[in-house]
Order: sequence, then C-alpha cells, then structure tokens
Amino acid sequence: MKDTSSPDYIHSDGFLARLMRDQLKLSIACAIFFFAALVALPLLNYFYPEFMAQRVAGFTLTWLILGVLFFPYVWIISFSFIKKSIALEEAEATAAKDSAKK
Repeated sequence: MKDTSSPDYIHSDGFLARLMRDQLKLSIACAIFFFAALVALPLLNYFYPEFMAQRVAGFTLTWLILGVLFFPYVWIISFSFIKKSIALEEAEATAAKDSAKK
C-alpha cells in the first residue's frame, strides 16, 4: 500500500488506477447512451414504420432524428463526458492533496 502522506501520492499507481477506473465507468456509461440511440433508430423504423414516416418540419421523423437531432445528442454526451471527466480528475487530485496534508 502506498504512503498517502507522501507529496508524490498524486502521481502514485493507486491514484492513477482509481482515476482510470472511474473514467472507464464514465466512458462505458457514455457509450451505452450512444449505442442506445444507435440501436433505437433502426428498431423504431422496423417496429413502428408508420410512426417514423410521419412528417415533422418537412422531414420524416426518421430523418429528423438521424439528420438533425442525432448530432446535438452526441454533442451533449461528449460535453457531459468532458465535464464529468474533469470533475473526476479534480476530485481525485483534491482528495490526494488532502490526504497528503494529514
């Protein structure tokens, strides 16, 4: 076990392993949201073709989702990933610094 009172703890294997584990969980969560949308569109088209063929703002619902709404959806996932990743790094760094002070 690493000495958490050492000033080099922030660069220790334990710190990096925890940070990588937390970022992996975040990455998996973001990937699930992305693949959910990626799989949902073909399934909606297959099971509800009449519903997806509706016209909305001059587009069929399928093309509205695929051509217009999909990109903001991916941007939202990306934005939340970046914000949460930065927050994870800052929280881990703060925790490491606090434990080094004790």
